[in-house]
Amino acid sequence: QVQLVESGGGLVQSGGSLRLSCVGSGGIISGYGMAWFRQAPGREREFVGFITWSGDSIEYADFVKGRFTISRDNAANTMYLQMDSLKPEDTAVYYCAARYGSYYYVRGADYDYWGQGTQVTVSS
Repeated sequence: QVQLVESGGGLVQSGGSLRLSCVGSGGIISGYGMAWFRQAPGREREFVGFITWSGDSIEYADFVKGRFTISRDNAANTMYLQMDSLKPEDTAVYYCAARYGSYYYVRGADYDYWGQGTQVTVSS
């Protein structure tokens, strides 16, 4: 059974850092591109970034460039989201998602598997 499980969320002050993890199981990692999305209260889910299975291509939404870094460790079946210089507007539930292939998509509907989400709250 394919599963994605996020962890690492929490409460942090503005300017602080958090590192989210997404662990995949059920053979989901090999050949799968993985992405981070987020959804704030009252807002639509939005694309944060994507990394190919090999890690040789990474894409970011403009609003996180220079602040967030995506990486993955395939031996550990894990993708990471290092978030630095956090702002109150980064407050949201963060989700990881996966789909087979190397091309990145910004629409959530294009992903086949999702985690349950982890809450990130940035205080001002």
